Amino acid sequence: MRRMRLTTVAGPPAAMDLNVLSSPYGGQTPPSYQPAPYPPPVGGPVPGADKKIPAAICAILLGGFGVHKFILGYTTEGLIMLGITVLTCGFGSLISGIIGLVEGIMYLTKSDQEFVATYVQGRRGWF
Repeated sequence: MRRMRLTTVAGPPAAMDLNVLSSPYGGQTPPSYQPAPYPPPVGGPVPGADKKIPAAICAILLGGFGVHKFILGYTTEGLIMLGITVLTCGFGSLISGIIGLVEGIMYLTKSDQEFVATYVQGRRGWF
């Protein structure tokens, strides 16, 4: 058996792959495909609607203290209602209580989709 000796010869540069130049990604790996999230199925639970009933009950029963505002994540509005009640020694709770009663009824009369769109996603603080 005869051994062959390999030698390197300086020659022309290797030919470029033309597919790399014509690729929109410049030879890079294309970004991975992420499907868009699907909306919940019709009749299925709506994310955020689980706050509707507790917020409505607290608005009707404890509306003067603004508890329903804290449940929905409206800290500023809840502190305003609580401040009105505390700073007026309870006399302002009549006004805050009426506001809470109206808001509680409004929460209950809206569908789950309307409630989430208005108060959870839309962040509507008053009425």
